Amino acid sequence: MSVNISVPASDSLDWLFRGVTEIFPHQPNSTDPTENLAQRLAQTDRPLRVKLGIDPTGVDIHLGHSIPLRKLRSFQDAGHTAVLIIGDFTARIGDPTGKSEVRPQLTPAQVADNAQAYLDRVRPILDFDTPGRLEVRYNSEWLSALDLGETLSLLATMTVGQMLAKEGFANRYQQETPIFLHEFLYPLMQGYDSVAVKADVELGGTDQKFNLVVGRDLQRHFGHAPQFGLLMPILLGTDGVQKMSKSLNNYVGLGEDALSMYSKLEKTPDNTIKDYFTLLTDLPLNRLPEHPREAQKLLALTVVTQYHGQERALQAQADAIALITKPGQNVGGDSIPEFSLAAVNFPTKIFQLLAASGLCSGSNDAKRQIQGGAVKLDGSPISDIEVTYDDAADLVGKVLQVGKKRFKKLIN
Repeated sequence: MSVNISVPASDSLDWLFRGVTEIFPHQPNSTDPTENLAQRLAQTDRPLRVKLGIDPTGVDIHLGHSIPLRKLRSFQDAGHTAVLIIGDFTARIGDPTGKSEVRPQLTPAQVADNAQAYLDRVRPILDFDTPGRLEVRYNSEWLSALDLGETLSLLATMTVGQMLAKEGFANRYQQETPIFLHEFLYPLMQGYDSVAVKADVELGGTDQKFNLVVGRDLQRHFGHAPQFGLLMPILLGTDGVQKMSKSLNNYVGLGEDALSMYSKLEKTPDNTIKDYFTLLTDLPLNRLPEHPREAQKLLALTVVTQYHGQERALQAQADAIALITKPGQNVGGDSIPEFSLAAVNFPTKIFQLLAASGLCSGSNDAKRQIQGGAVKLDGSPISDIEVTYDDAADLVGKVLQVGKKRFKKLIN
């Protein structure tokens, strides 16, 4: 089967460099395709194999996770093969990167469920349909086949000192936090993935550089040409301060409904909006609206369209306007998130309802939001944390809001 490869001219590689923090090795003036990825792309006579590894340790996938996936799609569109590795074996260890303590080990059943949920979430991003454009591989295919001798040989490629140079391990060692031996296996196993799939390029976040370098070292050890590493930045959350994370409640989930996504993104802080356009869209950066409010609306509409289609994105935009201008009126379409009151034990206090609905992270957070004037029910502010509802009938059909970004329609 023949595969078309687009060979971009040197002035048409915007897709490659857009939003990229680092490419290594990178000698920009070199014509050597082993030192210059642009030259490698121009001189190749076959599709490059571009690797992205994900560990399905959870199902809370947000826009921050989409950044390397979008770059992977760019390689697909240029005619190359995306190799998406589901780390069903390494997920049982858990990536220690950035962790201050050992991660809990998952069961194979948990990993399998998480992997399927992950694939479902990324379908709007990657090309699953064009022949030759995507390989989905599970690293248990080769890692579970390693015997003790092969594992010892793998361990012999790196010293304890090299492992402790990894930032997370160094911090834990200095703080005398336990580091377990199986955690040392993680970067080696992820690196061995590059050997197994013969990766030409590996993508990752800036926090993954150590693991990508290990992949290059292991490829050399096994007599393979070392891959290029391409690092993408870590996305700041909707607060514009800390990295996007569900635990910080500053995230936009890929599985969220259209209205929730739109309402969060249309409030993107000024200091992050250019990065959001760069990393989350393909829009020309020199043609963005000058007015910040118009830029926010364009960003929200563009991103929601990617995951829900234009019709639902436009409906979400109209619903978001209606929630602000006519808060007591039901919005159209099916984009507004709902919460079933069947999950609530009545009578219930307002702060308990907020926690149960997921609009707040817990009762304490709910009380703070109420006292801060952020909570409304059908547009009417609620300032008393002791407000109590005796029956679901008092709430059915109403919209519960926290600030301007979070809301749920209450149903039976």
